Amino acid sequence: MGMLLAGVLLWSALHLVPVIGRGPRQAVIEKLGEGGYKGVFSLLMLGAIALMVFGWRGSLPRSVYIPSEAMHLAGLALVVLGFIFMAAANRPSRFGRLVRHPQLTGVFLWAVAHLLANGDSRSLVLFGGLAAWCVIMIPLINRRDGAWTKPEAPSWTREIVGILIALVVVGIVVAIHPWIAGVPAMVW
Repeated sequence: MGMLLAGVLLWSALHLVPVIGRGPRQAVIEKLGEGGYKGVFSLLMLGAIALMVFGWRGSLPRSVYIPSEAMHLAGLALVVLGFIFMAAANRPSRFGRLVRHPQLTGVFLWAVAHLLANGDSRSLVLFGGLAAWCVIMIPLINRRDGAWTKPEAPSWTREIVGILIALVVVGIVVAIHPWIAGVPAMVW
């Protein structure tokens, strides 16, 4: 469980430091350059993901609560919606007009979906930790960035393409989920 917690904390710290204070980020950029900073950040992010994946797979889950079977379908719906919001972060979308932080909103929905479907200790660490990270990041980024101007709505064609991209990604994630997490994404 320690590796899993370390991964969640590293992930959170790497994202929080540039938001809380630009000093540490700027110091690394001055030392390594913009490309060097991005390279180190990317390597540390890959390390955080590896810690989370291998920490998850290496942890023995202990039951904390029994999720309702009815929550599995609700969880799947939240995962799909979460991926649609995540896709909206990288392209014009009406979903991106609904919330200021579609990426964080998508990750939050994805995490909550997993908490609805899983009641074990490692799920609470991973998904509860990432959900908490999203809740902390949103007001910090809002404070740092000031007022928000909603982006323009795209054409309906672009909107539908974005949703289809998100659905394809969901399908891929469901297919590789047993390899990543060691369990199928959907248990009926």
